[in-house]
Amino acid sequence: MVTKRAIQFWATASLALLIAGCGGDDDGTEADRLGVAAECAETEDCAEVTIDDETVQLECLPQFKGGYCAIDDCTSAQDCPEGSTCVAHEDGQNYCFRICKEKVDCNHNRSLENEANCASNFDFADPNDDDGAKACIPPSGSAG
Repeated sequence: MVTKRAIQFWATASLALLIAGCGGDDDGTEADRLGVAAECAETEDCAEVTIDDETVQLECLPQFKGGYCAIDDCTSAQDCPEGSTCVAHEDGQNYCFRICKEKVDCNHNRSLENEANCASNFDFADPNDDDGAKACIPPSGSAG
């Protein structure tokens, strides 16, 4: 169920992105459209999505600067939307993080102050998913 607060958040975020001229060379990936990697202050700011006929609430990960909407507890890339993969993060948890070729791919749903980096120095949750792709790793810090 989409809340009024979520609609306001996405409308404001979309307007800010249009005004700032942010975005990549296309409309992004399914992960971008679903809000994977988007900024958040609380889980209610993140979308509820349907993946393989299952409803999943993206979680706000406040341990990252600006927050980070992600699917947690994934076990492989198959648990993640197109355009993201399951990363074994250094905090001991697995998350669906957006995949990228360059930094601009990481920030469809993030402000300049909270940009994520396109990095290759991470571990895939499932080593069989390692196809040499890079992932958008959110900045350290807290959402606040």
